[in-house]
Amino acid sequence: MIWGGYALGIGFVLLALALALWWRSGVLAEQTGLPDGRILYTDAGSAWMTNDEALYDPQLRLVGKPDYLVEEADGRIIPVEIKSGKAPPEPWEGHVYQLAAYCWLVDREYGIRPSHGIIQYKDRAFAVDYTDELREDLLDLLTEMREDMFEVELDRDHNDWNRCARCGVATACTQRLG
Repeated sequence: MIWGGYALGIGFVLLALALALWWRSGVLAEQTGLPDGRILYTDAGSAWMTNDEALYDPQLRLVGKPDYLVEEADGRIIPVEIKSGKAPPEPWEGHVYQLAAYCWLVDREYGIRPSHGIIQYKDRAFAVDYTDELREDLLDLLTEMREDMFEVELDRDHNDWNRCARCGVATACTQRLG
């Protein structure tokens, strides 16, 4: 009889542990900022699921590797970009265009135009609608960038000291702040 009570006690402990782990997994999943759905693609350095292939549009010559692509229950595919820093009041413009490029690539690769994408900062997520206007702004920006490739020297486009301090080409820049 003692063994029966002991086994019942262990069973309750294991059940409680399973419930606690199930609850904790839900909390952790919510903190990732990922929408509910099946992860189709990740470039977030995950050991359990690696993807070396970039998304590519040969006509636009655009290449990208979103951190996640999540397929929702209705078949929509949502790109998610993870940022390590704290969230600004509004997502940074460059991050919005990066996400727009991923939306473009999803449309080309899967034939499904995303309605939005998600930028997940350390402490906050932003859902960014992939509107016709954002799509056109992305195409205009890419055209401008391609035209700038042939310029001998480009003007710095910001006044951010921290950005200059972290820049990979700061030593060669003639417009460096500080």
